[in-house]
Amino acid sequence: MRVYSAAAAMVALALPGVAKAQSAQGEAVADPAPAPAPASVAPAITISGAVTIASDYRFRGVSQTDQRMAVQGGLTIAHESGLYVGTWASNLAGWGTFGGANMELDLIGGYKTKLADNATLDVGLTWYVYPGGANKTDFAEPYAKLTGTAGPATLTAGVAYAPRQQAIGKWYDTGASAAAGTYDHPGAAADNLYVWGDGAVAISGTPLTGKAHIGHSRGQNGLGPNATAVSPTGDYWDWSLGVDATYRNLTVNLSYVGTDISDRAAGYLRPSFSRGQDGTGNIAGGTLLASLTAAF
Repeated sequence: MRVYSAAAAMVALALPGVAKAQSAQGEAVADPAPAPAPASVAPAITISGAVTIASDYRFRGVSQTDQRMAVQGGLTIAHESGLYVGTWASNLAGWGTFGGANMELDLIGGYKTKLADNATLDVGLTWYVYPGGANKTDFAEPYAKLTGTAGPATLTAGVAYAPRQQAIGKWYDTGASAAAGTYDHPGAAADNLYVWGDGAVAISGTPLTGKAHIGHSRGQNGLGPNATAVSPTGDYWDWSLGVDATYRNLTVNLSYVGTDISDRAAGYLRPSFSRGQDGTGNIAGGTLLASLTAAF
């Protein structure tokens, strides 16, 4: 599913050179060196954000836009103490697996701190909100991630654990029950665990960065209220492999994204877990994704 960051501004100031002047006795002497310019101070609060156009929105490998285009945007406000708040939003398919909503709105709060010059710990909570959908589909998920750098490589290990909530409970055993609107376990609650790792390597002398991701979900093994699902088959892997090309504040990404949820494994979730809810296609199948992001 999703990444939350803040940019810090840095400005370098050059010290003026030493000038020559004439003393009262007519000899050349150096003027007293001017006082050093004050060092640049980063602002206490920084604001950063980005907007993205993508060929599909994949949350942990599963399409949220019925394998169609997504328009997304986010904003983060960070304090020098390490505290931050942010929000991120995307359009959705507006049916079935996504609670009938046409939009996902994430509300985020957390704390980021350096453990060493090349290691950062980030802990926080994401509240997933689906305006216009079933209100039982909103849920909270705390997270923690550790990021380290070594030369051109950046590695991140993360865990997100959503405690027991109705939104991620198994209300329907099958997609057929969801299509008929017949709850098998109304009011059921469940938890969800997601563990992931990310890697990025900048390619020297180029604007390119190679990227890789792998994640594992364990959760409800079915469909929740209004046929929502975070871990629809209960236990699955997702991955991606791609490359970023950056020019100034623009980044183009091409990635291959996939899961180990086969057509057969997803069969009992249909028609809800299929493109257009027509009972065919696999919205968790491998695909090539393209996106363009503008950061500010």
